[in-house]
Amino acid sequence: MSQSKDFHAALAAEAAKAAELAEIGGNTRQLRAWERHLFFWACVSFTSFHLWSLNFYPLDPLIYRSAHVSFGGAIGFMLYRFGSRTAREGVPVYDWLLALLSILCFVYIMVELDGLLFRTGAAPTSMDVAVGVAGTLLVLDLTRRCAGLALPIIAIVFLLYCVVGPWMPGVLQHKGIELSFLFSYVYSMEGVFGPTTAVSSTYIILFITFAAFLQVSKVGDYFIDFAFALAGRRRGGPAKVAVLSSALMGTINGTSAGNVAATGTFTIPLMKKVGYPPRSAAAIEAAASTGGQLMPPVMGAGAFIMAEITGVKYADIMVAAVLPSLLYFLAVYFMVDNESKRLNMSGLPADELPQVGAMLRRAYLFAPLIILIGGLVSGYSVIRAGTLGLISALLVSWLHAETRMGPKRILDALHLGAKGTIQLMAVCACAGIIVGVIGLTGVGLRFSSMILAIAGDSQFLALVFAMLIAILLGMGMPTTAAYAVAASVVAPGLIKLGISPLVAHMFVFYYAVISAITPPVALAAYAGAAIAGSDPMRTSVTSFVYGMAAFLVPFMFFYSPSLLLQGDDWVKIGHYAVTAIIGVYLLAGALQRWFLGPLTLVPCLLLLTGSVLLVAGGLMTDLLGVALAGAVAVWQIRARHKAPESAATRLSTPRSTAE
Repeated sequence: MSQSKDFHAALAAEAAKAAELAEIGGNTRQLRAWERHLFFWACVSFTSFHLWSLNFYPLDPLIYRSAHVSFGGAIGFMLYRFGSRTAREGVPVYDWLLALLSILCFVYIMVELDGLLFRTGAAPTSMDVAVGVAGTLLVLDLTRRCAGLALPIIAIVFLLYCVVGPWMPGVLQHKGIELSFLFSYVYSMEGVFGPTTAVSSTYIILFITFAAFLQVSKVGDYFIDFAFALAGRRRGGPAKVAVLSSALMGTINGTSAGNVAATGTFTIPLMKKVGYPPRSAAAIEAAASTGGQLMPPVMGAGAFIMAEITGVKYADIMVAAVLPSLLYFLAVYFMVDNESKRLNMSGLPADELPQVGAMLRRAYLFAPLIILIGGLVSGYSVIRAGTLGLISALLVSWLHAETRMGPKRILDALHLGAKGTIQLMAVCACAGIIVGVIGLTGVGLRFSSMILAIAGDSQFLALVFAMLIAILLGMGMPTTAAYAVAASVVAPGLIKLGISPLVAHMFVFYYAVISAITPPVALAAYAGAAIAGSDPMRTSVTSFVYGMAAFLVPFMFFYSPSLLLQGDDWVKIGHYAVTAIIGVYLLAGALQRWFLGPLTLVPCLLLLTGSVLLVAGGLMTDLLGVALAGAVAVWQIRARHKAPESAATRLSTPRSTAE
């Protein structure tokens, strides 16, 4: 027990230093005492309202979603400053006014509900337009404050496109849309309160509250301890802990940067301690944390939006994501393992780590996650399964004094649930603006036509264009928004080429996620760099390299849809899974220039070729890929055996008299 306490004390000290260096949440403000109390109870009320409405008292969708955005916006204007140069302490008068204006938008919608449903997109009144303009501007500003400029700028460009359509060239030209019609349409169930906000106001807040209950009860800490117990002693132990803990935390976390903050404050200082340069430590954590967005059941909330857009059951999407997410983490793990061998890294001392046996005796703390996943797979609704998971987290916490949740901890969890939802709420509402404009102007179909015209009948070329567009759109944006925008613009074209909707959307989603570690704007890498004290741009390039082996995975499940666990031919699924694992292993070896030992250029190229051959999923290409890997292995084994013989020969050769 004392060993575990010493371990936690050391981790806490390292995390405190890292968090202080990173200044996580740099644009949030420090509230005065009375403001903190008001903010706390506003958050508790916000979360409680959602849980009550979702489970006991369903409201009209427009009322419910507008309450979500408006009251979430009011909380957001209390929490986030106008800019980094404005005063950090206290809420200024103008932000109180913006919070009040946000609530008044909801009041207007509630009072005028029947009229709005009748007038939207047809004959809006001047007051409808005024509220639409005000509400849209509030969403744009709140998103800028909590998620950066990228998404609001894209939303503004799409809004401007509605106005300048008559002067656009070629397929981008349209008749143009009147401003009064535009804002009444955008600030409605077709835009801000559309599918993305439907996801934010139901699934996202429920799962973030679930994660908050795990965090407050210290069950989340158990995930990290479990990872340290399993991987801490291995070569480059903290880096492998980062991969494993990010996979575990990714099951419940909503953002890549949030995952970096949750696990990186522990793992990055320890990686530096065993010899990783700060840039590498930050990059490994960023690459691992980004994979958390692919990990079921939460998948960075992207899976919920995918279910809304495609009509595919959420449980089916969750099952389909299992192998691609595991392949991602295996790819990063292989990269880390090869580097630790190449640099001759050590692990952490066993006496500084939690014991595996002690961790296994507390394995009951995994119960909330198991109940959540079991409920989803068993066919329960997402709301029911999420609520059961939340209740089980509360009940499991009572089994141990350290994790037990009393009234204060329950209120703290409700407070954290709302606080953690605000950014994603703003992002989803802002993405709703873009989705609304795409539907209004038909620009999504125009983009699809462009892709089809450029790619012709080549599905491969279309996928390459889709990959580039998804990564480009995702730069600087949270995963949820990146996927929502990319799916609206790119996925329809892929589906027209005969690619199944699930494969097309999973392909786009995967690359939208990877954009978080793709330079020049790599949000997860920037978060890791802040903790490690490294250069953000160089860190983003390094994180891109660590994640590069995972770039093959979407093409693997395109050529082999069985990797999405489609169908019931388990022999075929097993075959493709094994060859996919070998493929990412070979690519990781080529990128790190290490296989059974250090590699020269020619063996690297052979491994690279072998990994590409294993993507196609055909028997002949698989055999060729494995044969190339075997050739490199034989090459290295023979070279290893020759080295001692050469050394022995040199030692046995008599020196000349001249020497």
